[in-house]
Amino acid sequence: MTHTFDALILGGGAAGLMCAIEAGKRGRRVAVLEHADRLGKKILISGGGRCNFTNLHCQPENFLSANPHFAKSALARYTPADFIALVEKHRIPYHEKTLGQLFCDRSARDILAMLEAECRDAGVRIFLGTRVGQVERTQAKEFIVRAAHDEFRAPALVVATGGLSIPKIGATSLGYDIARQFGIAIRAPWPALVPLILSPEDRSRHCDLAGVSTEIVASCAGQQFHEKMLFTHRGLSGPAILQASSYWDKSQPIVIDLAPGLELTAAFRESSRTASTTPTPTPRTLATLRAELRKFLPHRLADRWLDLHPPTSWTNHALAEFETKLHAWPISPSGTEGYEKAEVTAGGVDTAELSAKTMEGRKVPGLYFIGEVVDVTGHLGGFNFQWAWSSGAAAGRSL
Repeated sequence: MTHTFDALILGGGAAGLMCAIEAGKRGRRVAVLEHADRLGKKILISGGGRCNFTNLHCQPENFLSANPHFAKSALARYTPADFIALVEKHRIPYHEKTLGQLFCDRSARDILAMLEAECRDAGVRIFLGTRVGQVERTQAKEFIVRAAHDEFRAPALVVATGGLSIPKIGATSLGYDIARQFGIAIRAPWPALVPLILSPEDRSRHCDLAGVSTEIVASCAGQQFHEKMLFTHRGLSGPAILQASSYWDKSQPIVIDLAPGLELTAAFRESSRTASTTPTPTPRTLATLRAELRKFLPHRLADRWLDLHPPTSWTNHALAEFETKLHAWPISPSGTEGYEKAEVTAGGVDTAELSAKTMEGRKVPGLYFIGEVVDVTGHLGGFNFQWAWSSGAAAGRSL
């Protein structure tokens, strides 16, 4: 059967649904083609099932792209406040968790139900279980999308197929394949916001600490992230590590400050001891240093750190070296946990190929790319959803 529309949107995730809503509101006849048996699978698992749907402090600086200016236009024209207004229109209760991150009080299902309701109100047709087999563009500049039993035609095609992350819920390379088919450049994708795997040597030293969490500053490629780190059975995770992973490559270490803003050896240094008003200076022994570290670090981590990095002596110089190591622990991971555990895919369709205002391809009029398939990757904390809403709205308003 052949279906004719004004616009076809490949992918029923966050970006695709927002694009469909905005285009439908403008009177366009829109179809969303989703290969899965339901919409928004990634929405449903996000934020531990609560959907961290945006961030109050969203700025272009919270995004990684070969062109750091590309996202500015879309982000300015559909803001967190715009999405919050939609959430409040549907009376969805939400809260700020930390650092501007907004979550549903109840469930991510509330956000998906809201998007589905908006699609219905805008007259959007949804085709589930529709696996795209072939895409072509006719001489009449009409796009044809062929699925197993149906053919879809429209003058506009929006690719909102996401990246390669979390293949178990259906991630594929379709978006990149379509871009290449039409001669549109791709920046090599890589797993981002992903746990790191330590080298065998570091695993033997640290991975029995699995489950231990502590506040750190992780530095990588000029970026710094002050959040929690978690030891795992294979390496490191937690918000600070996930953030740094997006910027890491094997040519450089990640530098970890285990005691941000603290000076843990101050009481043991000579100047502090002689100036102390306490009658008895702190004894300079491993036991007392261990007790001091345990005040600020998880006990198992404090003990392990001291076992692996004891001060070479009790001179001020040796104590300063010990302190420096605490604040600048270089880690050279052997790799990442890959797309299976990556929250997003970095890289993607080269932004130089797209209009920053409409997301339309410069070489192929009528062909749009939005959301994660584009080379714009947000930090952890609701920024990738905001990019989905903003880029989807930009395309939808131009269809």
